[in-house]
Amino acid sequence: MTIRPRRSALYMPGSNARALEKARSLPADVLIFDLEDAVAPALKETARAQVLAALREGGYGSREVVVRVNGANTPWGRDDLRALAGAGADAVLLPKVGAPGDIMSASGELDEAGAPDSLQIWAMMETPLAILNADALVRTATDPASRLSALVMGVNDLVKDTRGRLTKGRASMVPYLAICVAAARAYGVDILDGVFGDLRDDAGLLAECEQGRDLGMDGKTLIHPGQIAIANEAFRPSDEDIAWSRKILAAFDEPGARDAGVIALEGRMIERLHAEIARRTIAIADALGLQAG
Repeated sequence: MTIRPRRSALYMPGSNARALEKARSLPADVLIFDLEDAVAPALKETARAQVLAALREGGYGSREVVVRVNGANTPWGRDDLRALAGAGADAVLLPKVGAPGDIMSASGELDEAGAPDSLQIWAMMETPLAILNADALVRTATDPASRLSALVMGVNDLVKDTRGRLTKGRASMVPYLAICVAAARAYGVDILDGVFGDLRDDAGLLAECEQGRDLGMDGKTLIHPGQIAIANEAFRPSDEDIAWSRKILAAFDEPGARDAGVIALEGRMIERLHAEIARRTIAIADALGLQAG
């Protein structure tokens, strides 16, 4: 099982050359160079040029590099996609998707521009239409031509468009988050939680990371480097989980248990589904270099 950890995904403005340079030393699993919300219209062309230069220079190591492009209905969206087709990013992040055609159209643009098959598409789930169409939209991932491999929640936009309120515990958002997690799991893509805006509230960030993890998120998008350590710790397997997972896999590997559907381990009944969970936990631990257990 090959896993790419996505515990922390840090947004960085493409118009900020200093931030693009600093990103090379940050411990985030994912770097999202933003050409959309974080960039003023007058700086869109400059931001694109700076991001392309940074990608060509490289130096980001094992970090996954994603570029959030401008929307297809903007003056910059199509040019963003075509410019990034061969720039060396791992993925492009599409904002404001609402229907399967948004994914397939972007993939077609990348194909026409000569993008390699390895260039993925990530999709922002940030509109009421995206929530209503989550099943059909994410189902496109079953077609390799779609390039779709991950979802990113845009909670602030959802709050605005639904006219809701973002309160402690995110009660108004949990149904939308859960719908998107279900769609992601149904069609085999990863999903990252939305940002936490209060840079002074580490306890609040940790609580929201834990909530997202409990809902099934793979990681969290962030807006400041100071948030990385908290997200990385919240979404990493604990030493106890790693040790228990190794025990489960070892137990199922015993000669008398290799074909068993259920086994007893330290007084607990363990099913094959627990072995699947354990394999993923160990794959993540191995990717992170964690040796507990």
